[in-house]
Amino acid sequence: MSSVNLEAGAADMCCASCGKSEVDDIKLMDCDDCDLVKYCSDKCKEDHRPQHEATCKERAAELRDEILFKQPESSHLGDCPICCLPIS
Repeated sequence: MSSVNLEAGAADMCCASCGKSEVDDIKLMDCDDCDLVKYCSDKCKEDHRPQHEATCKERAAELRDEILFKQPESSHLGDCPICCLPIS
């Protein structure tokens, strides 16, 4: 099992840095860039950053690429997929 899968599985249940579970008084925050892990505080986020940085950058790049290269949904079947002008 890769470290990405371990982090992603653990992210749903507890803080990636200290391991605190999400309960009524503790709300976990997603990583701002990749959404793979969760943290209970800004301090935990800073403490865990060196371990998470490489995975985070890789996933953030994947997310940006997905958004950048996503084909626009066309409401007209005869539109050019590049310029979105009607094909005559």
